[in-house]
Amino acid sequence: MHDDMWAYRSGIVHPTGEEDLTGYTVEAADGRIGKVDKHSAEVTDAYLVVDTGVWIFGKEVLIPAGTVTRIDRETHTVHVDRTKEQIKAAPEFHRDNHLADPDYRVEISKYYGAIGRLGGPLV
Repeated sequence: MHDDMWAYRSGIVHPTGEEDLTGYTVEAADGRIGKVDKHSAEVTDAYLVVDTGVWIFGKEVLIPAGTVTRIDRETHTVHVDRTKEQIKAAPEFHRDNHLADPDYRVEISKYYGAIGRLGGPLV
C-alpha cells in the first residue's frame, strides 16, 4: 500500500490540521473537478471527498491527500496533480460504504499510486 497517499505533503496544510477546506474548489492538472464536501487532515488518514456536481453526474470522489500539490487560501482552491480523466476513472466511491472501508483505501492507494503524478507511470 502507498502510505504516503494518505498524508499531505510537507507544508500543504497547517500543522494542527484545524484548517477547514470544505467548500474549496478543486482543480485537477487540467481543470476544475468540483468542491470539497468533506476532508480529513489526520496524519495517516488525510483525504478529500469532492462533490463533482454535473461534471460526473453529481457523484462524489475520494482523493488521497498525497495528490494535493498546493492550497490557495486566497482563492479557496485546492490543486491536485492528477488529470480530470484520471480522477473520473478512479474506483467508484460511495460515502456510506467506502469512507471507513480499509479494502477500498487499499484499492484507491493502488490506483492513484499506479498512475503516478500528472499521469506519468509510477517509477
